[in-house]
Amino acid sequence: MSAFWQAVGFLTRFPVPAKAQTLKGWDNSPRYYPVVGLMLGAVIWLVGWLAELGFGSFGFTVSAVVIVASWIFLTGALHLDGWMDLADGLGSYRSRERMLEIMKDSRVGAMGVVAAIVLIGLKVAALQQLVIHDELAIVAMVPAVARFALLGVIYIFPYIQVQGLGTGLRQGVNRASLVLNLLLLLAVAYFIAGFIGWVAIGAVIVAAWLFGRFIVRKLGGFTGDAYGALVEAMETFMLLIILILVNHFG
Repeated sequence: MSAFWQAVGFLTRFPVPAKAQTLKGWDNSPRYYPVVGLMLGAVIWLVGWLAELGFGSFGFTVSAVVIVASWIFLTGALHLDGWMDLADGLGSYRSRERMLEIMKDSRVGAMGVVAAIVLIGLKVAALQQLVIHDELAIVAMVPAVARFALLGVIYIFPYIQVQGLGTGLRQGVNRASLVLNLLLLLAVAYFIAGFIGWVAIGAVIVAAWLFGRFIVRKLGGFTGDAYGALVEAMETFMLLIILILVNHFG
């Protein structure tokens, strides 16, 4: 269970046992990322349901903002920080080495701020529409699918930092863990959204692979910031894909 609690403690602000606050189980923790994503999605859906219950038809936008705010809080803005750092690095249009230096800078630049505003705006707008069309339950699977995409990227693409948060994570991912997590997500997705859920998962897998190819071409491989950016990008992408599918097939 150490690996599971490592995943919970790393990806969320959920309380974990004191004995889990060590590095024991860290290498094997990625295989639990999608499960932690399901836990996170369930809480986010609950927050949204309570907001919808309280604000009703007078506060669709407020409910969406509350959901996104809780989403960021529950993850400690871990992935959003990576999204902004990657935007600052790639947006600099400098050499590969200089981009990596910029990404390590703790300060946030203009590109990072703009990228965060666009991403949060898209999430709020997408969630508002899901609330309006009474499809909020779908959001419960979004964090899990994005973290499954992270699992696949860790397995397929190289990690280029010698000492970083992603060091050693590749050892904890194998084909069996990928298949088992995919089967779990397909079952959950079909239960929540039926055929739309399966199509959305397929779209996210393709998008994550393209994202990985792009990062390797630009940086030579992934960093911790690129991992975080991938999660944010896939969450937002999946919300938008779901909106398209619900609009045409829902």
